[in-house]
Amino acid sequence: MGDYLRTKKEQEKAVLIGVIDQSKNMTEQDVNEYLAELDFLALTAGAKTVKRFTQKLEYPNPKTFVGSGKLDDIQDYLEANEDVGMVIFDDELTPTQLRNVERILKRKILDRTNLILDIFASRAQTAHAKTQVELAQYQYMLPRLTRMWTHLERQRGGIGMRGPGETQIETDRRIILDKIAKLKQDLKKIDKQKATQRKNRGKLVRVALVGYTNVGKSTIMNMLSKSEVFAENKLFATLDTTVRKVVIQNVPFLLADTVGFIRKLPHHLVESFKSTLDEVREADVILHVVDISHPNFEDHIKVVNETMTEIDNREKPTFLVFNKIDAFTYVKKDEDDLLPKTRENYSLDELKQMWIAKGDTPCLFISAIEKQNIEEFREKVYGVIREIHSARFPYNDFLYQDYSNLMD
Repeated sequence: MGDYLRTKKEQEKAVLIGVIDQSKNMTEQDVNEYLAELDFLALTAGAKTVKRFTQKLEYPNPKTFVGSGKLDDIQDYLEANEDVGMVIFDDELTPTQLRNVERILKRKILDRTNLILDIFASRAQTAHAKTQVELAQYQYMLPRLTRMWTHLERQRGGIGMRGPGETQIETDRRIILDKIAKLKQDLKKIDKQKATQRKNRGKLVRVALVGYTNVGKSTIMNMLSKSEVFAENKLFATLDTTVRKVVIQNVPFLLADTVGFIRKLPHHLVESFKSTLDEVREADVILHVVDISHPNFEDHIKVVNETMTEIDNREKPTFLVFNKIDAFTYVKKDEDDLLPKTRENYSLDELKQMWIAKGDTPCLFISAIEKQNIEEFREKVYGVIREIHSARFPYNDFLYQDYSNLMD
């Protein structure tokens, strides 16, 4: 894949732009949360955020995404801070918006989709992940070819270039369409190989770790399987699905660590990565990992549940695994404070009671890093796995023999 599909990785300075879209009933708090996540995405990509701009609109401006007054404010800031080389928008921009904003601001313009694709491109390790990301990048690039070519026209003077420009665009479009077709074929071959691998694993019980990005799935994977799966405090540390054989109390099962979900995940990426999520579809048990120390963990649960419904709407045993209890903090309310409690005023015990009381999904509260409540976690998960395993292999009673007492 050509280097032109990626942005540079040195520490660049960036400005973030978000719109409080009233047509979607968004609030200022919503857009601040989205921009905080965009800030983390930018940091993961290697950029430092120096300023955020937000604007309340009935709907985004079809020509420039934000209004002309706000665009002037951004332009003034960039002129006063020439070392800021990048402007990142929190939503996917249309080719027209991208072209207009780039012309006015004279900076590198990225949108959320472009940024996520860039991170995925830098994180992809295997042929499967690289092919999926490359396909998503070309699909994103296709409608934006006009913008890319007009950028070249400016470099070559522009006047008299319209004819060749149009010819070049058609040539580029044909090349990219051919590449997309080839990548889709490559993915089909890889998917067939993956399906064969899954069949060859036999009928062992399958457990899948799912969750928002950066909630600690890979850390739990390492803890249970005693293997070294890449784990890092950055978004999308894991792109490829990793499968390990694990044994708890003599019962073997397969544990899969999957790519993390995120708000506004680009459509092309979801389509490209659907085969990666076959492990989720074929899982017998789901461990939905949640970072309880994150102030918006309830929203994360909702995003994951919605994505999971798209992938596989069949009922199957599911655990909500609230991870990072060691990092949980809250603000205790003063006794004379008569205002209603907010999310930040609930203690860990109160949140536990609330979630356990809901009763629709079993809840476990752990710290994978600090090894807190791990035995209870193992016992609960083992109980469900053993039940499925014994139904599948009714005559394999020897698997359940526990000789630990005889060793004393």
